[in-house]
Amino acid sequence: MTALLLAALVLGQGRLTNAQIETRAPPQSLEREIAAATARGGARWIGYRIRISSGRRSMDCVERTHIALEGATDLSILARFEGTTLTRLRTATPDCEIDAGGLPVTWFDGVKADDSAAWLTSVVKAAGASGERLDRVVTPAVAALGMHEGTTATRSLIEFARDYQVSKIRSAALFWLAQRAGQQATATIAEAIDRDPDTEVKKRAVFALSQLPKDDGVPKLMEVAKNNRNAAVRQQAMFWLGQSGDPRALKFFEDVLLK
Repeated sequence: MTALLLAALVLGQGRLTNAQIETRAPPQSLEREIAAATARGGARWIGYRIRISSGRRSMDCVERTHIALEGATDLSILARFEGTTLTRLRTATPDCEIDAGGLPVTWFDGVKADDSAAWLTSVVKAAGASGERLDRVVTPAVAALGMHEGTTATRSLIEFARDYQVSKIRSAALFWLAQRAGQQATATIAEAIDRDPDTEVKKRAVFALSQLPKDDGVPKLMEVAKNNRNAAVRQQAMFWLGQSGDPRALKFFEDVLLK
């Protein structure tokens, strides 16, 4: 069923306007359904919505007509295709007004977080490591993974933090891992500080430590500030300890300065 409608009148799609909307039932395979929808050729958007992972409620529209005092709990994933080629990935919360520019929009209801994460992971791996697609597809896909519930997204972020060939993406994955916390996330962040060949990634990993719950992050920051062989990394750890406001950090500074 396809129609030109204000999205406020269409369940599940949020405020999607100026769009030829085709709504589909929950797909058995998101990747297969997207391939079928885009095989018809031409430019179109693919969209669906997932729940935002607990603790991540701060995403906002860039331009607002109103202010939401309570953060969003859902996230819309929007992918623009030219034929079967993905050219852009966008995310938005349901209170954002989205203008589709008159293009067809295929909207999937009921997409599961793990299915979405699996598709986004395949997008990151297939997109290449340089050029415009890095900014227009890979970076927003990693950010979207950071918003997903479930272990599929966590495993993908860990993989990208360890192995992705572009330091910018390794850094982004580390940031989103820190928002998820947990033992796997902490171990991957610590591993990046010790082993990543790029000092800027190491510094980003130190920042990621500062985003962990304080009982996890502050002791790790003190360890890095005291023992890491890279002076720039030690300095970064000292900076974020100073920003933490934690009494253990004050005691650490006293010990260092009075030695």
